[in-house]
Amino acid sequence: MHALSRPLRYLDGATVASLCARIDPLEAVTEAFLAVRAHRSGVATEAALRWTAPDGAAARSLVLPAWHEGVYGCKIINASLGNAERGLPRAAGLILLYDEETAEPVCIMEGAYISALRTAAVSVAALRAVRPLSTVDRVALLGCGVQARTHLGLLAAHGAVKSVIVHDLSPSRCRAFADDLRESLPEIDVEIAADAGAAVRSAPVALATTTTTTSYVPLAWLPEGSVFLNVSLDDAAEDVLLGADHLFVDDWHLVSEDDTRLLGRLARAGRATGPGVEAPGARQVDADLATLLSGAYPRPISSTDRTVINPFGMGVHDVALATRVHALARDTEAGVFLPR
Repeated sequence: MHALSRPLRYLDGATVASLCARIDPLEAVTEAFLAVRAHRSGVATEAALRWTAPDGAAARSLVLPAWHEGVYGCKIINASLGNAERGLPRAAGLILLYDEETAEPVCIMEGAYISALRTAAVSVAALRAVRPLSTVDRVALLGCGVQARTHLGLLAAHGAVKSVIVHDLSPSRCRAFADDLRESLPEIDVEIAADAGAAVRSAPVALATTTTTTSYVPLAWLPEGSVFLNVSLDDAAEDVLLGADHLFVDDWHLVSEDDTRLLGRLARAGRATGPGVEAPGARQVDADLATLLSGAYPRPISSTDRTVINPFGMGVHDVALATRVHALARDTEAGVFLPR
């Protein structure tokens, strides 16, 4: 059968989740980081469409094109901050994979599950490069949504976390989240923090997975030797980004070109620069995550150093995970075929 006549494979969310359960996501994202470092994988310019929904909530659609080891594709991930009030997931999306020769789409799959898993895998892989996961006994979670649940589940699956302290601006959501954790992860002690400061101060690792656009976590909250995973990108205050002992990003070009997030605004103001770029009065990002994960980061991270990981999000990791999902789908004849 000629490539042009092939049907389009579609994988729904349940199928994607079942196939992802057979994949090591930390291995996949680490492989992708190293491939980017070796110029075998990469990302193209992202596109963002933002609008205000009729109910006044902020909505957006992001398109992240990327290639990984000869596979080409993109993630389309949408979100509306009003979805929680509608009883809907905040984010929804699709991932498309293309034929290398003809460029036609060969697979389309539900993307929100992979997007959340990719995000958590990058965080946990970066944390593992900084601290042995077996020593990460306690974690603070800021924000009680899908990302927080996915991060904690992945940490637990890799032998980390004996206790967690959670905080959310919605007390009812926080209580429901804590109750869910006590049922689904009974081996982990769960506490609810009265405020974000109490949570961050009490844990050697803090994860910010919120929807805030206003920074609120100062450097003074971070204990000595702690790691702050700035997943939602705007939780860490200016003095955290400029004053941490070690600051890592996934892709400086993506960070510096974006003016909606704090670190990008600091870059545009000349107050932060990329790895290896010195400028008077500017904080230099210490390294990208590919350098850290490859073992090439030259500076030791001491037991008292404060480390900040600021992962902007690279579509190459979604494509890397989706490639593995697609391969399993072909091997197991999973999914349904759509006519062209």
